[in-house]
Amino acid sequence: MTENNYKEHPIDAVILWVDGNDEKHKEKIRPYVKDPQTISSKKFRTRFDQVNEIKFTIDSILKYASFVRNIYIVTDEQIPYFLVEKNTENKYNKVSIIDHKEIFVGFEKFLPTFNCRPIETCIYKIPNLAEHFIYFNDDFFLINETKVGDFYENGVPVLRGKWQKFDKDIFYKKFKKIRYGHKAAQQKAAQLMGFDKYYNFKHTPHPMRKSTFETYFAANKEVFLENIKYKFRDKEQFTPQGLANHIEIKNETCVLKSDLQLMYFRSYKKPLYWYKYKLNNMAKGKLFLGLQSLDLCPPLILNYILPWLKKRVE
Repeated sequence: MTENNYKEHPIDAVILWVDGNDEKHKEKIRPYVKDPQTISSKKFRTRFDQVNEIKFTIDSILKYASFVRNIYIVTDEQIPYFLVEKNTENKYNKVSIIDHKEIFVGFEKFLPTFNCRPIETCIYKIPNLAEHFIYFNDDFFLINETKVGDFYENGVPVLRGKWQKFDKDIFYKKFKKIRYGHKAAQQKAAQLMGFDKYYNFKHTPHPMRKSTFETYFAANKEVFLENIKYKFRDKEQFTPQGLANHIEIKNETCVLKSDLQLMYFRSYKKPLYWYKYKLNNMAKGKLFLGLQSLDLCPPLILNYILPWLKKRVE
């Protein structure tokens, strides 16, 4: 794949999204939670709540990745507000809503799910999805012009990250309480593919290939079923992006790149001037911006970041 033949070999974008503020969604979760008070906790809510940042994710793709053919939003009986408004059909004619039911065909018994990993495991089943697709979370943004080669070289994905030891092989971590978070799910994916270390990817868009999932899950149906059965995140799960990455690495069908070209904020405890400096002085040399858990961002900082982002991507 080159810069000039992406029309013959199209590239799609896929975004998972949920509006956790939707009362219908809250009611859907309630029967599956042991303690109803959990639903109101910050730790629980931050996986579902949002500040409409998905609009900026999509606007950034439209502005800085014009080669993308289709943008699929995978969601559960919801539609982002800006797609409902009048006179948006021209600007957003690349955008389609894909309901969970469409990608869980034959596996409807596992719905509803409130866990990104089963959904990520099934996104390769999106109808008419291109062989080459870039997976975004709704807190990923492009902030400068990108080209096909930033995601695929000669048809294989460009994977950004670095090799790291498993936690069990790091001496000081043997004495710490085990955490079953994102890194652990990556390590589990690496173990599935027989690695003794893992390629740790960060908060950047993930270029993937549909056939990688199709081939692996056709031969390992039990792995697929195990990963989609959990309503909420579980320590037994792997991250599908990590699985795809390690399959590509094992098959030598990828390009590894250590330069993340990423600016990433995961907490918002620093003073406002620090964020102003970072956004206005560090963005020039980056392609990607990650803004995790904006729903927990203090209003003073949020009221600066969102207008900055809007100006950047519109």
